[in-house]
Amino acid sequence: MTDEFGNDELVMDDDFEFEMMDDSATDELDDEYEEISSEEVDRVLAVLEELIEDAESENVRYYLEEAADNIFSLVYEETEDGEEGEEVGSEAA
Repeated sequence: MTDEFGNDELVMDDDFEFEMMDDSATDELDDEYEEISSEEVDRVLAVLEELIEDAESENVRYYLEEAADNIFSLVYEETEDGEEGEEVGSEAA
């Protein structure tokens, strides 16, 4: 079937169903754990910082900074004064 401009229209019949993942598949995803090294995070953050400096758009800069903050939090914790803290999971001696 086509619309008034000759484009094909998506027509869903009554038998159409979305395929959902079952609970066992989502449980398996929850059980998986990826270890991320601080070296990788540091390397990615350095590249993001360069991109942030070169970005002309405030919107692009905002999203790059958000990405950098999220990546930082994968491995590090911020201290109360906003300074870079210890790696997540590391013990103080």
